[in-house]
Amino acid sequence: MRQEREKIRWKDIRITDSLFGSYVKRVSEKVIPHQWKILNDQLEDSEKTYCIQNFRVAAGELTGERKGVVFQDTDLYKWLESVAYTIAAGQGLEYEPLADEVIDLIGRAQEPDGYLNTYFTVNAPHRKWKNLMEGHELYTAGHMIEAAVAYYEATGKTKFLDIARKNADLIGQVFGRGEGQKRGYPGHQEIELALVKLYRVTGERRYLETARYFIEERGSCPSYFEQEVAERGGFEFFPDFQDYDLAYSQADIPPVQQTKAEGHSVRDMYMCAAMADLAGEYEDEAMLQACRRIWDNMTQKQMYITGGIGSSGFRERFTTDYDLPNATNYSETCASIGLMMFGQRMSAVTGEAFYYDSVELALYNTVLAGINIEGDRYFYVNPLEVVPEFCTAHTYMNHVKPIRQKWFSIACCPPNVARTLASLGQYIYARDGEELVIHQFISSEVQTEAGGHNVELRMDSTLMQDGKVKISIRSEADTKLKIRIPGYAVNWTIRAGEADLDPVVEKGYLKVTAKAGEQTLVLDLDIHPHWVAANDLVRADAGKAALMKGPFVYCLEEKDNGNLLSQVCVEANQKIQEAAPAEGLVGEIPTLSYPGVRVKNVGLGDNLYGALQIEKEKTQLTAIPYCLWNNRGEGEMLVWHRVLI
Repeated sequence: MRQEREKIRWKDIRITDSLFGSYVKRVSEKVIPHQWKILNDQLEDSEKTYCIQNFRVAAGELTGERKGVVFQDTDLYKWLESVAYTIAAGQGLEYEPLADEVIDLIGRAQEPDGYLNTYFTVNAPHRKWKNLMEGHELYTAGHMIEAAVAYYEATGKTKFLDIARKNADLIGQVFGRGEGQKRGYPGHQEIELALVKLYRVTGERRYLETARYFIEERGSCPSYFEQEVAERGGFEFFPDFQDYDLAYSQADIPPVQQTKAEGHSVRDMYMCAAMADLAGEYEDEAMLQACRRIWDNMTQKQMYITGGIGSSGFRERFTTDYDLPNATNYSETCASIGLMMFGQRMSAVTGEAFYYDSVELALYNTVLAGINIEGDRYFYVNPLEVVPEFCTAHTYMNHVKPIRQKWFSIACCPPNVARTLASLGQYIYARDGEELVIHQFISSEVQTEAGGHNVELRMDSTLMQDGKVKISIRSEADTKLKIRIPGYAVNWTIRAGEADLDPVVEKGYLKVTAKAGEQTLVLDLDIHPHWVAANDLVRADAGKAALMKGPFVYCLEEKDNGNLLSQVCVEANQKIQEAAPAEGLVGEIPTLSYPGVRVKNVGLGDNLYGALQIEKEKTQLTAIPYCLWNNRGEGEMLVWHRVLI
């Protein structure tokens, strides 16, 4: 089993891409101050979060109860993590004094023994560590640790890291198999991957051991969660857990025995991300094989074409193989972010490039759709078909919103999108021994060290315009590169100047050596728009086709094509024309135009049912990238087209 790849420092990567660069810039310019207002309850017409107020109450600086959901603290931690990444990139230096003030406040809210959780400190000090199933104490601690590690790496300041270590040390004392320790584990996984990060930045192996304990203890018999509920006499925070099943939190069997993606999708992805990390650190083949099984099941039988996962609107969970409805699905933004985290780690520990196909799919579609162009509205749920008037409250469609929202009462997704985009460089580049690895074709610059010498690399991607990626390298000595060949690139070529190269392809990466001095490589991935079908077992997509170009899924919007998109049909493998980008959208991504047919039943009048009398009307259709839908107003949206044979 190979060792983990080495990440490149945040400050050494700069995103210049016309699409992703605009979003990354929005994080520092708009998202961070916008979310700060929300965390301070300063935004008009937005539900109060009480987030900063809760820390002041916990610190003894305000009186009153702690308010909001039990894991409200995590919104602030993810905000701080976003701030850390923008500081490292040089785009958010003005936020550092504010972040330091917030960290001081967090330190004042921390108890002398290291405990840190505003809900239990203020409202239920006698209930600490007694409701792991629902209470999210360990989940909240995990997000705090991740933020502290990021802030330390960005600034070199140790105060937040010391807070995190003190808290992690307490957790390591409380939980374990030793005498007097609790044999519990988190109801919502997250701390496991955070503890691995803490180990890697501090070198303290006890954090790695605690992470491993939480994974290995999970799903053991007798069930800790069942014992906890029996002792408590019921459920405390989530009354709808009355029919709780252990598979929901991946606690029915030990994770190493899991054979498929199961239960709450975000919980599963965060757990699997940690398992992949631990498999590499401990060279644990059984754990790695479990990760492979879960990944294969998820991506081959339970993932949407957009990289969305977790199809059920009931408890945000996986259901069963091929159950992928388009209008009622959940596909939580956080779940696709979790998929990215899992795939990144699987590629790192195995050396296989193909994991990044799904990482890329999720990033370019579901994750990017989770935030609007302006950076102040968000999708929690990401359906593939929307009729706004059907998205009614207090019905089975209550979870689907036809427009992005300012915020949510449970607001895990907005700050999660922000921290993901702010740290986008980690999904583009890495070091693998002496080799510099390119995973994603996002225009950017990196200045780093590889093979013992300095390297400057600039990537100019016109992937969606002409299928090409220009890679310019300046280095003191020959530089070894590994460049991922994506699954959608069938007829790729690579040139150095006028010469075609014939590089070795290993585990999905082409291996090239750039000569010392200055050299430019041009990778041509030869991508074109094409129609995609689903397996016949996906009943929702039977007789339908979706449109893709490269990693982008396309969709129809009412703005371009009128309403009643359910009438629209296309002929099988209909020829597609590329056209100018849609006005008002970012990224210079072409629209796609093609003829279609509207199939209407014209014999009914105002009757609900009646005689079948079909009329076909030719129409010209225009599709835009799915990630950009709902940026030009409210209206219908459709990914899967019916096909006329």
